[in-house]
Amino acid sequence: QLPLVESGGGLVQPGGSLRLSCAASGFVFSSYAMRWFRQVPGKERELVARISADGTATYYGDAVEGRCTISRDNAKNAVYLQMDSLRADDSGVHICHVVGLGRWGQGTQVTVSS
Repeated sequence: QLPLVESGGGLVQPGGSLRLSCAASGFVFSSYAMRWFRQVPGKERELVARISADGTATYYGDAVEGRCTISRDNAKNAVYLQMDSLRADDSGVHICHVVGLGRWGQGTQVTVSS
C-alpha cells in the first residue's frame, strides 16, 4: 500500500480553514523531516512548509507565512498542515514528502473559491 496518504482537502470559501493530514507507513517516521508542497497546474511545485524530525524546527514558504502551521505526531506517524485565512491562490494539490527518501504522497486537492 501507499507509504504516504494525504487527506483533509476540499472546497472552502476565502478566509476559511482546512487541516490536512498525511499518514505515513513503511519507514521509521520519527527519523525524517517532512515537507508539504503545493502543485498548481502549469506552475512549478511550491514548498509550503517543512518540519524537522523531532518537530522542534519549522519553515514556511513566503506565500503562507503567518497563515499555516505544520505539526507532526511521531507516535501516530502523521504530519499535519493547518491552513487558516485561505485565499484563492492557496488552491492546488497539496502533497507530503519525506526529506531524504524521495517518497511522495499522491496529494489532496484544496480549492478556495466562493
